[in-house]
Amino acid sequence: MGMFVISKRKNGDFKFVFTSRKGKTIFTSIGCKQKSDCEVIIAAIREHAEMFTFTRKSTPSGKHFFRLSKGGLVLATSRKYSTPKMLQKGIDEIVKYVSEAETLDFSENENIFEEVETV
Repeated sequence: MGMFVISKRKNGDFKFVFTSRKGKTIFTSIGCKQKSDCEVIIAAIREHAEMFTFTRKSTPSGKHFFRLSKGGLVLATSRKYSTPKMLQKGIDEIVKYVSEAETLDFSENENIFEEVETV
């Protein structure tokens, strides 16, 4: 099962990533001014994935990626894949697991993995 992870960027905007069952980032959202915007987009993707468009692209160096959009507005960009087959595998993972994906919110605490001093 995949997972949505909400976090805060250094500029104060919120973003989310969708990760695979193995914890690898599949796509990263655009920046959102409010955390609630992330939550609305996540809910829409989770409930109506078929309404979103996956536009396949390539970099000049031959890497492959997709942009997730709705109504012409790009909402997220995938990680780079080495082959078109791997890109399709990433899209298939979204389609298969997005409706069951949990959401984790790491936006409130910037020091989630802060080291604790031992005495």
